[in-house]
Amino acid sequence: MDREAKADAEAKRRAAAARKAEIETRQQEAAEAARHEAERLEAQAGDVAKISAAKRSDAAHSRKRAATPPPLTLTDPIDLTNGPDAQWRGLKSFTVRERHLELNRIITASRHNPAHAAFDVLRTRLLQALSDRGWKRVAITSPTQDCGKTFTAANLAISLSRQENCRTLLLDFDLRRPSLHSVMGFANPGSIGDMLRGATHPGDHLVRMGKNTIHAGRNIAFGFNDTTEPYAAELLQDPRTRQTLAAIERDMAPDVMLFDLPPALLYDDVIAFRPMFDGVLLVVGGGMSTDKEIKQVEHRLGEDTPLLGMVLNKAEGSSVKKYNY
Repeated sequence: MDREAKADAEAKRRAAAARKAEIETRQQEAAEAARHEAERLEAQAGDVAKISAAKRSDAAHSRKRAATPPPLTLTDPIDLTNGPDAQWRGLKSFTVRERHLELNRIITASRHNPAHAAFDVLRTRLLQALSDRGWKRVAITSPTQDCGKTFTAANLAISLSRQENCRTLLLDFDLRRPSLHSVMGFANPGSIGDMLRGATHPGDHLVRMGKNTIHAGRNIAFGFNDTTEPYAAELLQDPRTRQTLAAIERDMAPDVMLFDLPPALLYDDVIAFRPMFDGVLLVVGGGMSTDKEIKQVEHRLGEDTPLLGMVLNKAEGSSVKKYNY
């Protein structure tokens, strides 16, 4: 009996030890599981914190971007707070030499030549026509070369400069034979093509007449050019040219924009530029231009192109007597 009791007691002791070991193992496993869960939750909380911090950073950057104006592009106003007056004042100016203008037949400068009065009449009639129609863009061309279109454009521009509260802009768009800068006495003006493409800002290319003795108003600006463009027509109908002119109109608010264009019968430049101007002044060379050439210009431009007027230049000996100021 004693042996049986001892064996029974030993079995019970071993069973109790086994249960104790099992309990301890489960406790250890539970503790390990709890530790892993705590680590997982801690890591998750860290990820959430990082995500929240990233979102806060993104939100801060978004607010900063919203508060910071975008960089200036060609189609942006130069200065919205000061308006067009500030844009005109900010343009560079060039020295006006009266003697040089006289040598280049800018008769509206000194006004010694009584023929200057014809340009004043042309100016007044042009302003009335533009005002009646709400227009401002005027193309100046001729049937052929040497009719005096640049001479007409320059004299008309000087006459317009004396018109109070009339901002005038004259652009040399004869990209194949630019000469306006030479006529006005401005050396090395740079490429107006770069301005039209957006490589040069209009505010850096356009110039105004400086203080002068000819009493010309300073509310006139010029877009000179000294660079021949091999693909002139393509550039004149380029969307970037349209955008540049729209930006100039918006930022500088000119009342009249004159475009000195090539002869209409020599190239397709005038036709290419047609969607961007309102009307045409046709300069006819007396003794040079014929009725046939004038009719060819009208046909080439089309019936929907308003002919604002015909200017008869070099009138002596002209057989086109019906065309005059």
